[in-house]
Amino acid sequence: MAEAAIRVGIGGWVFEPWRGTFYPEGLTQKRELEYASSKLSTIEINGTYYGSQKPDSFRKWRNETPDGFVFSLKGPRFATNRRVLAEAGPSIEKFFASGVTELKEKLGVIDWQFAPTKKFDPDDFAAFLDLLPKSHDGIALRHAVEVRHDSFKTEDFIDLLREHEVAVVTAADGGYTQIGDVTAPFVYARIMGTDEKEKLGYAKKMLDQWATRAKEWAAGNTPKGIDAVAPASKQPVNDVFLYVISGAKVRNPLAAMAIADRLKG
Repeated sequence: MAEAAIRVGIGGWVFEPWRGTFYPEGLTQKRELEYASSKLSTIEINGTYYGSQKPDSFRKWRNETPDGFVFSLKGPRFATNRRVLAEAGPSIEKFFASGVTELKEKLGVIDWQFAPTKKFDPDDFAAFLDLLPKSHDGIALRHAVEVRHDSFKTEDFIDLLREHEVAVVTAADGGYTQIGDVTAPFVYARIMGTDEKEKLGYAKKMLDQWATRAKEWAAGNTPKGIDAVAPASKQPVNDVFLYVISGAKVRNPLAAMAIADRLKG
């Protein structure tokens, strides 16, 4: 079996404090995505959570990034921020009709993020997972769910995700509910503990640890220090997506690059 690909990235690419700290002085804003994608292997797009983007935007992003680069997208809040998830079908259909598959081979994972107040309702959540398409316009789709309530820390939830081959987003060092089970042929983790006092966002020991954890995920294991809910499965993993998000955002690109450097060779 081929070795799993590990991609390390950040959220978005437009952030004024990155100019001069991550982006070189004098780099024009229209070239920031080109630069960021030359230093990182993936970026998570948050704007799709708040509203539809245009097909031309997805085509433009695809064309401005190198071969092998991958975007993950936040699913729209109109699908997840509702009392009855089984009624999310029209919002999900509208999202995929908006042109997301214009990213083609650069479309990574769709992250469906839920509010911290959203509790686990087995039947309703199963109905939501049934609404997630396996493909669109001939492009295979991968889905992850980001839940933030402790009621999801149950084996019934993990079994449901494994049945649908949907990943659970691991909020690794933030203040949200942590669920580290491997439930799909890929892993999606968001780490949020960067510190502005650290030049590279994390101390060297922690950068080493995140690189080691990424390798453990790639092997299909739940790493030491990451909470799992259910017994481990023998799920093979093809891809690991590790995003440095939130925390001391100004340091996140440097942290992501430092972790990626540790994974080389």
